[in-house]
Amino acid sequence: MDLVSESSPPASNAKAPTTTTVNGVGGGGGSNSVVASRYENQKRRDWNTFCQYLRNHRPPLSLNLCSGAHVLEFLHYLDQFGKTKVHNHNCPFFGLPNPPAPCPCPLRQAWGSLDALIGRLRAAYEENGGRPESNPFGARAVRIYLRDVRDFQAKARGVSYEKKRKRPKPKVNNNGCAMSAAATTTT
Repeated sequence: MDLVSESSPPASNAKAPTTTTVNGVGGGGGSNSVVASRYENQKRRDWNTFCQYLRNHRPPLSLNLCSGAHVLEFLHYLDQFGKTKVHNHNCPFFGLPNPPAPCPCPLRQAWGSLDALIGRLRAAYEENGGRPESNPFGARAVRIYLRDVRDFQAKARGVSYEKKRKRPKPKVNNNGCAMSAAATTTT
């Protein structure tokens, strides 16, 4: 999910990495420049977008007054930019993973995108001076909301989100060596 704030420069087609300087020394391309990762760039953009949302809020909110309820308002606001079709209970395609025809159900943010966004914002909050115990992105209400979104979207699509199961341990032959799956099926 690419949340670009209004204060961000327009994106170009070229994917040049952003560099930041270490110890305030810039310039010449020596060993002092560090390339920011894609995750760090996305986290910065998401943080700027959230801060812009707080500034545009009526009345404007400061970060230290932000609560889990404000984070939920932000997530609801983001739904208008979603690209995932989420069927309503009364839709004839509710519960079908691949509906046969279009329907008027709304587009929303996908649960995985929201979950990743909250993770990045939670980290950014603490990196920008917030105390972990007062982090609004880790509030119980936010965790419950994400769980409800996941469950509803799973039902609406007819797909269940199950925890990944552990891979079975490889079979060991008499010599104590692991055998491949192909070796175990041949006789």
